[in-house]
Amino acid sequence: MKLKALLEKRNNKVVEMKALLDRAKTEERAMTEEEMTQFNNLEKEIKDLDTTIEAEKRASSLEVIDDTKKNVGVEERAEAEERAFASYIRGVIEERADINLTVGDNGAVVPSSIANKIIKKVYDICPIYQLATRYNIGGTLNIPYYDEATQKIEMAYATEFQELESTSGKFLSIELKGFLAGVLSKVSKSLINNSQFDIVSFVVSAMADAISKWIENELLNGTDNKIEGLSTVTQKVDAASSTAITADELIDLQEAVPDIYQGSAIWIMNRATRKAIRKLKDGDGTYLLQKDFNAKWGYTLLGKDVYTSDNMPTMAAGKTAIFYGDMNGLAVKLSENMNIEVLREKFATQHAIGVVGWIEIDSKVENSQKIAKLVMKTT
Repeated sequence: MKLKALLEKRNNKVVEMKALLDRAKTEERAMTEEEMTQFNNLEKEIKDLDTTIEAEKRASSLEVIDDTKKNVGVEERAEAEERAFASYIRGVIEERADINLTVGDNGAVVPSSIANKIIKKVYDICPIYQLATRYNIGGTLNIPYYDEATQKIEMAYATEFQELESTSGKFLSIELKGFLAGVLSKVSKSLINNSQFDIVSFVVSAMADAISKWIENELLNGTDNKIEGLSTVTQKVDAASSTAITADELIDLQEAVPDIYQGSAIWIMNRATRKAIRKLKDGDGTYLLQKDFNAKWGYTLLGKDVYTSDNMPTMAAGKTAIFYGDMNGLAVKLSENMNIEVLREKFATQHAIGVVGWIEIDSKVENSQKIAKLVMKTT
C-alpha cells in the first residue's frame, strides 16, 4: 500500500476514535463495553499503521518525502484539501500544515477546490445557468452590443457621382454588477460523528442545490433593483386568456425568434403549463407536445426541447408562463472567487455545524432577439 493510502487509512481511524469518544461526551455517559472494544481495536490498528508508515518513510529517500510535502500536484492538492475540509468539520487537524484550513474569528475559510466543486455542481443541475453566456470575473462588467432597433445598415441603388446616404445602427452596452447573496447550510453533528458518512459530498450537494435553485429563480424572474435576468425580455406574445394557451400562440411565440437563433432554442415553463400543453392537438388530432426519449428533458414541443422549472409562474393573469429561445442571449456574471466558510461554534447549541457560502452575481439579457416570452392576459 502506498504511503498516501496508509496516511489516509490512519487518519480515518483517528476520526472513528474521536467520533466514538465525542458521542459518549455528547450523551454525557461512559463509553459502553462494545464502544471500548472498538476504541481499543482502532488504537491498535493506528499503532500498526504508524509502524508501517515509519518503515515506508525509512525506505524512501528524503527527497521523495520533501517532494510529497512541498511540490504537491494540482490533483493531489485538491484531494488533500478535501480531506482537510472533512477533518476540520469532524474536529481533526491535519498533520500537514500546508493544507490546513485558514481559521478566522468566526470559522475556517474553505479551500477553493471545494468551492469549485460547488460551482461545478451548480452548473450541472441548473440548465439556465449552464446555457447562458457566463462571465466568471469580479467587479463591474460592461458588455457592448450593436443595436439596429431604430436604424440599421442598409444597401441601396446609387447614382454615379452622387453621395451615398449613411445608415447604421448604434453601439450600446449593458452593465453587469455584483449583487451579494449568501446561503447557509447546517450539518447535524450526529451525521458528522458517523465516520462512514461522506461529509464533503453532502455539503457540496446541499450548498449546490440551494444556490442553483436561487440562481435559477433570479435568472427567470429577476428582482427589482437587483438581478434582472429574463424579466426584461422585450419580444412578447400576449395570450388571449389568463388561464389557457392555444396552439397558435405557441407557434407565434416560436416565430418571434429569428431563424438564425432557432438552432439552440428551448422552451421553459412550469410543469402545470406543460401538463396543459400536453392536451393540445393540431388539426390532424396529433398532440403538439411529444414524449421523446432522445430529448434532453424527455419532451419536445414543435421540435424543441422542453424544460420545466418550479421557479416559473403557472398560467395566471399577467404572468409570464413560457420563455422560448436560445438562453445564450442571457448574460450571467458570477464572481469566480466564491467564499465558503465553516462555522463550528455558532450553532454548537443546536448540535450542528454551519457552512455558509457567499457569491456575487448579476444577470441581464445580452441579445434581445434570441429570447421571447408568452404573457397571460391580464384580467
